[in-house]
Parts: sequence; structure tokens; C-alpha cells
Amino acid sequence: MMNRRKKINSTLKAKAKKANAKKAGGNGKAKYVSKADRAALEAKELEAKQRETQQTGTSQTDDEQNDVASTGVVKLETQPLCSQ
Repeated sequence: MMNRRKKINSTLKAKAKKANAKKAGGNGKAKYVSKADRAALEAKELEAKQRETQQTGTSQTDDEQNDVASTGVVKLETQPLCSQ
């Protein structure tokens, strides 16, 4: 009789534990994104940045902007004065 009661209690506890785990949601892992999807997202982001720079009319790249923001120094591009 005791073994039967113990077995019933353990199965009910296991079911309750599974239900709580399911209700709690994810396990902290990010959803997998395939390589093709990552490439497509990267292409969309790059295209959006290009459109944004064309609309604003700025000629600095993101790397140059980050360098200026971190160091406070602007790099000037030099061109030859005379071409021979």
C-alpha cells in the first residue's frame, strides 16, 4: 500500500514539475538563426545604413565615426596637389 501511494505521489510531482517548466517558458537559449538568414539580415542592415548615409549626405564611414567619437580626433584624407 505504501509503495503504491509513493509511486502515485512521485508521478504527480513529476507531472507538476513538467507543467511548471513548460509554463515558465524558454531555457535562456536564443533561437537558432540559419547561416542564410543571418546573411540576409546582414545584407538588409547594410542596405539600410547605405540609404541612411545617402539621405543624410555624410561621407564618413561608421568606423571613422566611431574613431572620432572615441578619440575626438578627425582623420583627414589627403589628395595630391598636382597629378603628374
